[in-house]
Amino acid sequence: MPGKRLTAEQRATIQRCWAAGFTQAHIAIAVGVHASTVCREVARNGDDRYGPPHPRRKGRGGRLAGAYRWRYDAVLAQLRAARRARRPRPAKLAGPGPLRDTVVAGLAKRWSPEQIAGRLRFEHPDAPEWHVSTETIYLAIYVQARGGLKDLFERPVLRTGRAHRRTQHPDGRRARFADLPHIDSRPAEAADRKTAGHHEGDLIIGAHGRSGIGTVVERTTRYLTLVALPDHRDPTAVAEAVADQLTHLPRQLRRSLTWDRGLEMAHSHKLFTARTDTAVYFANPHSPWERGTNENTNGLLREYLPKGTDLSRHTQEYLDGVAAEINGRPRKVLGYRTPAEVFEEHLIATTE
Repeated sequence: MPGKRLTAEQRATIQRCWAAGFTQAHIAIAVGVHASTVCREVARNGDDRYGPPHPRRKGRGGRLAGAYRWRYDAVLAQLRAARRARRPRPAKLAGPGPLRDTVVAGLAKRWSPEQIAGRLRFEHPDAPEWHVSTETIYLAIYVQARGGLKDLFERPVLRTGRAHRRTQHPDGRRARFADLPHIDSRPAEAADRKTAGHHEGDLIIGAHGRSGIGTVVERTTRYLTLVALPDHRDPTAVAEAVADQLTHLPRQLRRSLTWDRGLEMAHSHKLFTARTDTAVYFANPHSPWERGTNENTNGLLREYLPKGTDLSRHTQEYLDGVAAEINGRPRKVLGYRTPAEVFEEHLIATTE
């Protein structure tokens, strides 16, 4: 009976088996629960004075070993369990306070519960009153008695409403050019993420394949750059637009760019390299995990740029605002610092 509390009859069975010297595994079979349930029950509700002792399980020196050193009384165990059930701890985010306000502010900025919880620990490492688990935030969102935070927002609180991840199938044709610089020839420093300046890029496509936006993510800092494309089907226009955005960076922060085998960059990578002095490398066909940082970021962008919509209506100014919001989110992989903070550190280091 998974998920159910033990009954008084089951606890009486545990007491009888305990007094008879059954192992916890055999007691679990008699009660009809998992052995770990019996172990937790004895640890929580066992006693050192009341109830029959376990007669057989003894360790070195004649002392009872492990959990078997406890006595177990079914009536006392039932009373203790009922007392805990009547007096649950108050929900941490149910009432007003600075912690709840901070969590609400994070959700308003589209941070995930994990990012909020991690950022709180990062900002208040020595203040336990500011620490809250990811699960507590989820409960506060969905359970009214725990906070009911979703009622404070008109939009969905979390970035995705799906219960399961859907496999992404690449659309469109893929260029197959034998002379494309392969990802295996990319410098080793790009793989270990210790040196900033190595980027991953791709396009996200709008409704009916008629519009597109360029996405470029720096591998070390996870810093995102979005590129408005007047014509995503024109390889020259794509290369020029992406180059215009990246040439604003110092040379040390544009060492390489890894792209998939889409026609847009396969035809124009030499033009891009000539404009930016940045080498372009191409991942293997149908291997999105080789550009995992970019693929993950494209998933985040779909909250702002939904599938099946016309992406050409978004200006570069709007895209810069979207990128700034995502770059301002704390990231677990960065120790709950933001991509903007980490990127700024590398930017300062290159100018010193």
